[in-house]
Amino acid sequence: MSTVPVPAKPRKVNVRTPEVMARVQAEVESHYRSTIVERLRQAGGVLTVGNTTIRLARQFGFCYGVERAIDLAYASRKVFGDRRLYLLGEIIHNPEVNRQLSDMNILMLHNPPTEAEFAGLQPDDIVIIPAFGATTEVMQRLTARGCGTVDTTCGDVMSVWRRVREYARRGLTSIIHGKSAHEETRATASRALGDDGMGNYLIILTLADADLVCDYIRHGGNKYEFLQHFAGAYSVDFDPDLHLKRIGVANQTTMLKSETEELQSRLRQAITDRDGSGLALENFSVFDTICGATQERQDALYEMLKDPMDLLLVVGGYNSSNTTHLVEIAEQHLPTFFIRDSSCLKSLEEIIHFDLHAKREQPGYPAKLVGDGPVTIGITAGASCPNNLIEETILRLYTLRGIPEALVRAV
Repeated sequence: MSTVPVPAKPRKVNVRTPEVMARVQAEVESHYRSTIVERLRQAGGVLTVGNTTIRLARQFGFCYGVERAIDLAYASRKVFGDRRLYLLGEIIHNPEVNRQLSDMNILMLHNPPTEAEFAGLQPDDIVIIPAFGATTEVMQRLTARGCGTVDTTCGDVMSVWRRVREYARRGLTSIIHGKSAHEETRATASRALGDDGMGNYLIILTLADADLVCDYIRHGGNKYEFLQHFAGAYSVDFDPDLHLKRIGVANQTTMLKSETEELQSRLRQAITDRDGSGLALENFSVFDTICGATQERQDALYEMLKDPMDLLLVVGGYNSSNTTHLVEIAEQHLPTFFIRDSSCLKSLEEIIHFDLHAKREQPGYPAKLVGDGPVTIGITAGASCPNNLIEETILRLYTLRGIPEALVRAV
């Protein structure tokens, strides 16, 4: 059986003093604030200049958890002065924000750190834990090195951790809907082992994965083939013949809510079919762990899609899970371009965008932008995209359409 030693408490450092946070707020606003976006929101999210209309989703951009993580990272630099300050991976999935932190001489570690990186850490060093959190093993090893930590883990993520720990205490296997390589999911999986290391988990990504699990719950099957399919996505001691008897479902907080709900429903039905409705109450548990900000942005996009638009731009980091799901929703309805920032808008004839299916950047032809006729362009963004990138995108669109920036700012 897996065993987890009783961990020493990490040496956490509080940087949220009123004086420090006042200085941080001014600096963060100078980096990421947008007067155009603020004005647009006050005007109902619609801006028409000449023959070009921009529509903004009702909810987009930084959520509270992201703002808190960024504030703490900026505060850490001010509090610790010239001390070595590290960031575990990326603070959030947005290259602009991570670049700003790098420019502040915050050094980037891998998540998890390499053996050489662990060996190089000293007791006087400070390590910032990102909004996604970190695995219990990483936290224990940082503690063993004597490092101080500034923990920016999102509260919604920690709620999921509490849930999977509860599953482990009750003897339920955690079925985690998420991406097995994602930092948050790895951190959640480590908590699903429970305080004594005796828990188990299985990570599933798609509804097809869920159907495989459901079939095994109902009928059993070839254990070897099952484990091969989910290689790298289950706990060391996981045995589908034993550990699918009683399950609890949780999820990465940034998954698509409709898919998570369907997955939960299918798993519940499989347990009910096998055990009957009475025992199913004991052998199946579920808790909605989709983050509120993720859901608000998905709901706002669905609302936005009710109005006619010629195309939609989704702005954000290509490895941002919540942003990716916005693209998946939108591309079912209208031409959609997933862009990193305004530099991807090369011309009226070419947008460099990330194709989710090809899994790479490639040029796209935005036919609706060409010509002198009226055009309506929608813009949304995930919870990790700063407003200044939205502003730059708006200004670039108007410039390409022949409308001067000064005129846009004057409206």
